[in-house]
Amino acid sequence: MSVSTYSADSAAKISSALGSVGHGSVVSEVAERLLAYFTSGDIAIGTRLPAERQLAASLGVGRSAVREALAALEIMGIVIVRPGSGTYLRGGISELLPRTLSWGMMLGAPRTRELVELRSGLEVQAAQLAAERIDDAALERMREHLQAMADSLGDLAAFVDADAAFHREIAEGSGNQVLQELLQSIRSLLRIWVDRALTDEGHAEAALKEHRAIFAALEARDPSAVTATMQSHMETASGRLLTGFEAAQ
Repeated sequence: MSVSTYSADSAAKISSALGSVGHGSVVSEVAERLLAYFTSGDIAIGTRLPAERQLAASLGVGRSAVREALAALEIMGIVIVRPGSGTYLRGGISELLPRTLSWGMMLGAPRTRELVELRSGLEVQAAQLAAERIDDAALERMREHLQAMADSLGDLAAFVDADAAFHREIAEGSGNQVLQELLQSIRSLLRIWVDRALTDEGHAEAALKEHRAIFAALEARDPSAVTATMQSHMETASGRLLTGFEAAQ
């Protein structure tokens, strides 16, 4: 990807085009305004974006709102952050937009809660299918992810990564590609809040116990036990996620 030359003129043009945001969910408004501009065709691929403070001043919001919005867009692959250089617009944006979900669901309290509800139902369905279809190789990988979680109780970032790998294995084990892709899209949209859901080692220990119960049910190929353990886990996991989300609003 070629990187466009950064200049004060291009930064001023971007800032002017964005305009200021109104009231409501500030982070959501900023993300939606940025996304709309990035997909308008008026900004070249590889363009370096203005600094956070300049975007914040142009939009009339705090720098933290801009930082949160850019973090969400980076997770979704819309922008790329190069340490020591800046934030740039990535190529292939149209290919990165989830076709099954609208971007309006990305942020904002009502849609975030709805996404959490949808994720819970899909995770249970994926586990039910996996109980019938998952193979021994996948179960062995899940056992390794459980061990990684156990070894990372004092490193919550590593714990979250192992947790996500465990759930991806279940989705793949379901044998349903559409379900797998839906879950991946939802996880990406919720990633910024999932990362904050575990706030202490006690939460991690509880989550590990829940994952071990799910694994035992899957290993036994017991659909009813899988359903019960995954439903129980999603209730507590969703509660932790929404608590963190609401605290940030």
